[in-house]
Amino acid sequence: MYNQPLNLEELLMKSSILSIAAAACLLLCCTEAQAENPKREFRGAWMHTVGQMQYSRMTTEQNQTYLRRQLDSLQMAGINAIVWQVRPKADAFYESNFEPWSVYLTGEFGKRPEPFWDPLQFMIDECHRRGMELHAWLNPYRVTNTKGETKKLSKDHIYHKHPEWFVSYGGQTYFEPGLPECREFICNVVRDIVSRYDIDAIHMDDYFYPYPTKDEFPDDKSYARYGGGMNRGDWRRRNVDLLIEGLHKVIIDEKPWVRFGISPFGVWRNITSDPRGSQTNALQCYDALYADVLKWTELGWVDYMVPQLYWELDHKRAPGRVLNPWWNDNANGRHMYIGQSVETTMKTADPDSNNPTELDHKIRLTRQLPNIQGNCWWPGYSITRNSRGVCDSLATRQQSTIALVPAYTWLDNIAPDEVTNLKLKSKRGTKTLTWRAPETTDPMQVAKAFVIYRFAQGEEIDLENAAAIQAVTPNTEYTVPASTPKGSYRFVVTVLDRVNNESPEGKAVTVKL
Repeated sequence: MYNQPLNLEELLMKSSILSIAAAACLLLCCTEAQAENPKREFRGAWMHTVGQMQYSRMTTEQNQTYLRRQLDSLQMAGINAIVWQVRPKADAFYESNFEPWSVYLTGEFGKRPEPFWDPLQFMIDECHRRGMELHAWLNPYRVTNTKGETKKLSKDHIYHKHPEWFVSYGGQTYFEPGLPECREFICNVVRDIVSRYDIDAIHMDDYFYPYPTKDEFPDDKSYARYGGGMNRGDWRRRNVDLLIEGLHKVIIDEKPWVRFGISPFGVWRNITSDPRGSQTNALQCYDALYADVLKWTELGWVDYMVPQLYWELDHKRAPGRVLNPWWNDNANGRHMYIGQSVETTMKTADPDSNNPTELDHKIRLTRQLPNIQGNCWWPGYSITRNSRGVCDSLATRQQSTIALVPAYTWLDNIAPDEVTNLKLKSKRGTKTLTWRAPETTDPMQVAKAFVIYRFAQGEEIDLENAAAIQAVTPNTEYTVPASTPKGSYRFVVTVLDRVNNESPEGKAVTVKL
């Protein structure tokens, strides 16, 4: 059922989210919207598992059906990258060699799912079938969310083996960022994931040192031992720097095509604190969370940044009009995507027009800024439930065409070879294209996926035309949908390598329907 990628019309037929009116409107709206939609754009969606107890209330089969439906809806909305939370709090939504199964998966700390399944592997397979990327999202330091929760942790949890590694703050338990042992353990967790799973990226969000409370973070002992006379704030930033640098090295050593992305709090520093800062008056991730995120892109430790700009365009203290250009100017040669709040965006009227939401405005703004390559939507569940019509709008307008994730050319800038032996097979009225992936001994050039373009007979073959993309698939075959209008077409197949470089010309074949 899921071996072939679904095109837009098929997704509409399957969907229970889009209204009939929206589906009918789609074909009328698409032509105008497609002309504006870029071919290359990161369109991510965060799917968090922390606090999501629905997984523990379902059977394995129900969970898999639920997740397939979530992915179908997100694909329909144009999403091409799923940021899936696999380590919400020092636990695992996968078969870990270091940490116990998550309570959010099975309802019990450390309990193995029965019948057994590996959610991370399942999500990798399902995302790749749909031409989507899977970014494995980890929270580095968080262990518990509430007081007394450590008593519920499974006996094999690292907390019970090394209680001296952990501190309590604000009613929660954390790895102590100042301890080298903690950094080494977190690096080993990431190495384990990268080495065993075919993920596209490792992703971390804004939870480094915890958001401050009225109390001081309890790191006196580690500061006395390792501080070396440094200012405590600088020392804490150095601790986080060491973790990020170490994770970068782990990923490069294991699989150099796997990317590393960070989603920081949306304000680095206010201009009143630093002349390089933004014209804002908000909490600063540099000072409050000890995350010097600009340094990480400047030194090439991370491949993309997703600042969380969850506020309105004209927010009093942190306006999006100011922060989008600021992050654009501080991309430092790495990819920059904007973290968008679905609910805030859809409930706020556009201040510059009569549009009842800021959706159009925010997407246009990111597309106009040269160093911003896309958006990531929080949370993905708001899209799948079509909150305030967001799924309808994305599917019919802003993301109505398929987009390719931008290439990470600093990791590799060599285009892969073309497919070979492209053929058309006809059987009982069904037309299927088949081909062979290019052979290579270079792991960076391995064919990750194939892009299928369709052009009417006599139409210029333009691989920059996003509206011509019919599917992205990991398979070496593509069945022309029965819903395709009758006529003669040229289908073109290109290759995407592991960092999204595309073969330059593709191979073409004529199909008569």
